[in-house]
Amino acid sequence: MTSRADATRPPSASAAPRLSLQRMREAAGVIDPVFLNTPQFPAEALSERLGLLLTVKVETLNPVRSFKGRGGSYYWHRHRDDTAVAVCASAGNFGQAMAWGARRFGRRCIVYAATNANPRKLARMRELGAEVRLHGGDFDTAKSETRRFAAAQGFPFVEDGDAVEITESYGTIAMELLRGERPELVLLPVGNGALIAGVGTWLRATAPGVRVAGIVAEGAPAMMLSWQAGRVIETAAADTIADGIAVRVPVPVALEDMRHTVDEIVAVSDDDIRAAMRVCLDELGLVVESAGAVAVAAAVRHAGRWPGRRVSALVTGGNIDPQHQAALLAGEC
Repeated sequence: MTSRADATRPPSASAAPRLSLQRMREAAGVIDPVFLNTPQFPAEALSERLGLLLTVKVETLNPVRSFKGRGGSYYWHRHRDDTAVAVCASAGNFGQAMAWGARRFGRRCIVYAATNANPRKLARMRELGAEVRLHGGDFDTAKSETRRFAAAQGFPFVEDGDAVEITESYGTIAMELLRGERPELVLLPVGNGALIAGVGTWLRATAPGVRVAGIVAEGAPAMMLSWQAGRVIETAAADTIADGIAVRVPVPVALEDMRHTVDEIVAVSDDDIRAAMRVCLDELGLVVESAGAVAVAAAVRHAGRWPGRRVSALVTGGNIDPQHQAALLAGEC
């Protein structure tokens, strides 16, 4: 029986049908180079300790400090001539990416976020030129208001996990992963599902032997439960320090993409995430936000599932709250 804490499924032979490999190739040529060809390196000491061959790919060294810059850059490239204003909801990183792209092309970006969103991320969205509006006590409540506002104003609502250009942009990460020694397994955080769908689609088409594992927080299991059940399952709350993957209302089309691209999903606790943030600092020299560390958390916690395997883990974000960073540097978390 598959448990709540992890889920597996026989691999699908096909990639997500709505996603285009041709557009992924286009994305690799038009995304701003500042977001492309990110570092990836073997974590030798950590690999020896865990009993697997771990490669880490770092997506934090760019103007928005996360992989989502690829999505914002590609979205606005494709819509630079037909969209003057776009509206989105964000826990912080997606909004930064959309704001960065809007500024790059001289467009307007309106971002809705929860009233308790990370202050650092809110400030950075505003610095990048976004009009930030706060609504509700969590991300999904803010997103509902975003959808209502966009419809009322006639503005495009760009939903992370639904907007095809965003998902396709992340296929460029898979292209880069395959330039080194081919992994046997790729570990990816699962928030709205766009990252794992984009990466998984490229891998299914070009390297079908590579398994794709998603990571959720134990306190925010909606995407895992929904993928496991094959239908949307909402949860009453998303209670985790990993705000970037704190989803309680899955995006239906993203779940359909994931049906074709994901082999297994595992969960990690907030304590696992805190420990992984410390591992990233002490052993990899990286200051990483909570959601950005979950793939490393899974490699540490679930290493026994993949003994001796070549595993790639994506470090996805470095927009850490100043207080959390201070605690991390002081060894208090």
